[in-house]
Amino acid sequence: MDTSRQAAFISRIRSALGHSSDQRRRANGLFTGRSTQEIGSILERIKNRTHNERRQLLDRLIEMAEPINLNVIVLKGPPSVTTAIADLIRNKDPEWGRQKSVVTWKHPLIESLNLPDALADQNVPVYITELKESDADETSREKERERVRKHVVDSYIGVTSADFCMAETASLVMRTRPGQARSVSLVPSIHIAVIHLDQIIADLKELYALVQWDPEGSDEGLTNCMTFISGPSKTADVEATMVHGAHGPREVYVYVMTD
Repeated sequence: MDTSRQAAFISRIRSALGHSSDQRRRANGLFTGRSTQEIGSILERIKNRTHNERRQLLDRLIEMAEPINLNVIVLKGPPSVTTAIADLIRNKDPEWGRQKSVVTWKHPLIESLNLPDALADQNVPVYITELKESDADETSREKERERVRKHVVDSYIGVTSADFCMAETASLVMRTRPGQARSVSLVPSIHIAVIHLDQIIADLKELYALVQWDPEGSDEGLTNCMTFISGPSKTADVEATMVHGAHGPREVYVYVMTD
């Protein structure tokens, strides 16, 4: 493949930035290597946030979620969330076909819900996007990946957690990790996310401070795929008529546990 035009284009950009046209910059040099007083203040504010302040952020999240059709449900803990999800599944039918199935992340918070047992009386299977470790050949590994993909495509509800939820834009922030495929939040018709109250942050400033400088989050940093989800998929491309579910889930539910 001829990449000479691409190389020439990148060379012009490097020259315009005052760098050697053939010099490749390392990713570590693209961002500041030092924390600032402002970043320190943001991290300190997050660390010392009171329960009342977290509830205020929750109220802001609910306020900003309403105009974008994001359903925020506030519950105490895993048992109440499990019951709520089971009721939702009982009352929601698939867009296509009649068979109900659910796909979930492999995540401690989701595992604590014990959805397979909760949905057993409805005969709804629960699939987990976990690739079984195998030393087999590439053909066998591809079959395993295809098995997981099929479960995602066949399921009408996907259940995930999230890393954070930004109150100011009502946006879920999700990193992609092994067992936590992005497709679970994109392919099924209904997306359910389960988070704790202390995962709600104010805005992008707080997010980037946490990702770049918080000791618990800086090890991963921005190296993973990071997805922002603000409500269900929507478009008004055809005759200026708003349609939900055109390019992703038609409904999104966020369950916030407050205990």
